[in-house]
Amino acid sequence: MQTRYVFVIGGVMSGVGKGATTAAIGRVLQSKGFTVTAVKIDPYVNVDAGTMNPVEHGEVFVTVDGDETDQDMGNYERFLGVDMTRDNYMTTGRVYQSVIERERNLEYGGRCVEVVPHVPEEVIRRIERAGTLSKADFVLVEVGGTVGEYQNVLFLEALRLLKLRDENAVRTILVSYLPVPPSIGEMKTKPTQHAVREVNHAGIRPDFIVCRSRDPIDGPRREKIATFCGVAREHIIAAPNVKTIYAIPQLFEEQGFGDAILKSFGMKPKASKLKDWYALTDTITSATEPVKIGVIGKYFETGAFVLSDVYLSVLEAIKHAAWANGRIPEIEWINSEDYEREPKKLEELRSLQGIIIPGGFGTRGIEGKISAIRFSREHEIPYFGLCYGMQCAVIEYARNILGWADANTEEMNPNTHHLMIHFMEGQRENTERGRYGGTLRLGAWPCALKHGSIAAEAYGAKTVNERHRHRYEFNNVYRENLECAGLMVSGESPDGELVEIVEIPDHPFFVGVQFHPEFQSRPLAPHPLFVQFIQAATQRA
Repeated sequence: MQTRYVFVIGGVMSGVGKGATTAAIGRVLQSKGFTVTAVKIDPYVNVDAGTMNPVEHGEVFVTVDGDETDQDMGNYERFLGVDMTRDNYMTTGRVYQSVIERERNLEYGGRCVEVVPHVPEEVIRRIERAGTLSKADFVLVEVGGTVGEYQNVLFLEALRLLKLRDENAVRTILVSYLPVPPSIGEMKTKPTQHAVREVNHAGIRPDFIVCRSRDPIDGPRREKIATFCGVAREHIIAAPNVKTIYAIPQLFEEQGFGDAILKSFGMKPKASKLKDWYALTDTITSATEPVKIGVIGKYFETGAFVLSDVYLSVLEAIKHAAWANGRIPEIEWINSEDYEREPKKLEELRSLQGIIIPGGFGTRGIEGKISAIRFSREHEIPYFGLCYGMQCAVIEYARNILGWADANTEEMNPNTHHLMIHFMEGQRENTERGRYGGTLRLGAWPCALKHGSIAAEAYGAKTVNERHRHRYEFNNVYRENLECAGLMVSGESPDGELVEIVEIPDHPFFVGVQFHPEFQSRPLAPHPLFVQFIQAATQRA
């Protein structure tokens, strides 16, 4: 069957919901019997998302094959239930890098290499490759940024060229925003009309418009958009705010969005299998009892605002596990630096049922994290440490159980006498030579579990594969000391060289993992460690 391409572009403003829209459309098309994959295009010159500031850009998502990508790739995996790879992600930097490498290798046959058409052609080549590798009926392509920006012009040109090549194989969806100014109280369509004109200027006509708004779009506004934007009235899709993004597939299905996309291609549904998603939303809405979880990080604050997207996969994994336990997730975001400025504030942790410390880099806020870990250990509050959260747990245990007050990580104090966490083999050379991009331990690696441990009980397996993103590791010199003092190593690499999981057996739940389990949690398949953590949290009054 011929592969079809559906481009999703954004209008009016960033953060309008292109990623969630793309993922939800994919889930709906999947339910109708078609294979779907998704491609994210980021307009940054960065080769990947790994070197971007999380406060500015949000979470860095890691694929199974070790690519550092935009957070929308996580949405694709959670909605589609399939693993994405580096073939599903591209940036301006990556595209230009490929074009230059091909020119250096004489792959253009001595021709003059130009921005147009060669850069858009490389974009098309990558999109088609993603479809071929996954044998997809549909490739959904999310173009980052907002129409009218200079940065994504070449990607829109790729869309135009691909449609010129085969008009019947390409459709365009514009996700736009319809504001309701409080002083006016009326939904305004003019920003969307301007966005459509910007799309038209690029030689593209939207086939569908998804109308993001506070409330559902009404008849008069729908008619106005149809008239002034040249889009069929039935192709204007309401996308009001919903309580959870997992309600979006159901929202689209009830408006016949998937069927309309298929009809535009001259296709018909082969099945109707969205029942599991309806069951998920029923589970979400039927929960009545809350579970209160604190996420202690240092990347939340951006000026006067809180950016929760920096820990997006962690927050989603908490939700998945809470729903699996029949609970409403109540997530409190806590800045670890608060506990350095005001140690007395640690007492507020008593009100939580569970504490998570996610990954991170650098020394800022680490002492606040270590203090919070000690509080959770001593007061038997369920604790789950992810990556840096596991390393901090090891340091805390060494300081306060073994009595090594100077215990630390090489990242924070390379001159300490008790270096509990140190550089992985080869990583010191990378940093000394300034090789930071794409050089961490990345992607999925196997982990052997210790029989009878909390981890083994949660997984119900002897060996698992989990995704990593780190440069430092547990220092095996101190392994015997820590284990004799009661800190169990319950997961390690198959060769026994790398410690992957530590836990305290006689604690309600105290587990630290070197990997990022949040990347593999999905709403229909919550991660077992998160499920076990939430279960322990629900047992705390």
